[in-house]
Amino acid sequence: MNLKATLAEADRILVIGCPDSGKSMLAKRLSRALDLDYISMDRDTYWLPGWRKRPRDEIDRLIAKAVAGERWIMDGTGLSSFHLRLPRADAVILLRPPRYACLYGIVSRAFRYFGRNRPELPASCPERLSLDTLAYIWNFERDAVPLIETALRDYGLAKSTVVIRSREAASRLS
Repeated sequence: MNLKATLAEADRILVIGCPDSGKSMLAKRLSRALDLDYISMDRDTYWLPGWRKRPRDEIDRLIAKAVAGERWIMDGTGLSSFHLRLPRADAVILLRPPRYACLYGIVSRAFRYFGRNRPELPASCPERLSLDTLAYIWNFERDAVPLIETALRDYGLAKSTVVIRSREAASRLS
């Protein structure tokens, strides 16, 4: 399978994986390379300024509207919205680098953006780091990956899912 050709033929791509696995960076690069609209779940559907979470019905409405588009790439794992996103996806990229790479990435990102916004977040959401996030990353393979794999099978996307296990492999895609 020619991975780049497969992705080039896809009109709707989900980029999912562990926090700080490189989802946003990869999705933005592929957005430019494949001329797809870039949708950030964090910025466009989930968070309001000041780290206020949108109500669930509003999140679902925004996601449904976003995935109704014909050509897009969306980053964000968001298991609770798979029922809206997976039926519309042509391809899925699942980033699964080692746990230590994600932990290192999130700590270094916290220092790099400390007190400032990352581009994937709405205004007034300065970078922060919590024990809950670190625990989620630590347990991602055990807790989240089995749910992701089940959902991909259930929606018939297991065969069109590309699993990437390193930042280096992700950088070769775009």
